[in-house]
Amino acid sequence: MIRLDDLLSRAVQQLLAAGIEDAPLEARLLFEHCSGMGRTAQVLHGADSIDAATQQAFLSLITRRAQRQPLQYLTGSQPFWSFDVHVSPAVLIPRPETEFLLEQVLEACKGQRIDRALDLCTGSGAIALVLAKELACRVVASDLSEAALQVAQRNVRQQGFEERIVLVRSDLFSALQPPFDLIVTNPPYIVEGEIDALQPEVALAEPRLALSGGADGLDCIRRIIAATPTALRPGGWLFMEIGADQQHAVSALLHGAGHSFDQISILLDYAGRPRVARARRATR
Repeated sequence: MIRLDDLLSRAVQQLLAAGIEDAPLEARLLFEHCSGMGRTAQVLHGADSIDAATQQAFLSLITRRAQRQPLQYLTGSQPFWSFDVHVSPAVLIPRPETEFLLEQVLEACKGQRIDRALDLCTGSGAIALVLAKELACRVVASDLSEAALQVAQRNVRQQGFEERIVLVRSDLFSALQPPFDLIVTNPPYIVEGEIDALQPEVALAEPRLALSGGADGLDCIRRIIAATPTALRPGGWLFMEIGADQQHAVSALLHGAGHSFDQISILLDYAGRPRVARARRATR
């Protein structure tokens, strides 16, 4: 038998050796996941002995984390907005940048009636959940990946939005039935040749289908912008998360779509980086 404090200390050292910066916090989170003991209780019961089964389960998780498997995939969840979103290696882990995207969506939609929204490239369904909750609208959530849609379905069911959110397997707009009042998307936008240089948790663990935007990162973005004028009702909004170095290219694509869009802008996130492309379907 081993004391909890000693077990955690061993785990922290293993994580630090693997380059995990928040090793003490992550060790406690993983112990909480496999034991049910919260972090406060862990401090209070540090001298308690840990049974062999719990010890083995915990150290197995620590080993996997030291191999740079994402913490969220090990625990199966990620806090996002007001939800605890289930995640797996089939989907991207929801990030604060996407919460910023949604903040901009809600600000633009104040006072507007949104009956039918589209969450394109839904992944875990996180965007769809927020739209359904905050706008009280019907949401179509689509993705090309069947595995991702299974994760999204679990989240929709767990959060109680089965009557508002419909999941559709679709290659972008191919299987959808427009028009929509609002389109929100976090599409693949990373340059294919740059993915392997990202931190291991991303490059080795997150689904490449949801990351890669092709040779210049714009493959999906081009297709979305080209199809949006016929998928979005006049006066409806398109909001799209983009890479921090894509603002000029995306702005040019939106302005180059004839007279399809007005009120085109690139919004900076709280770190001052270009993060969201916004455009309204022209009404004239």
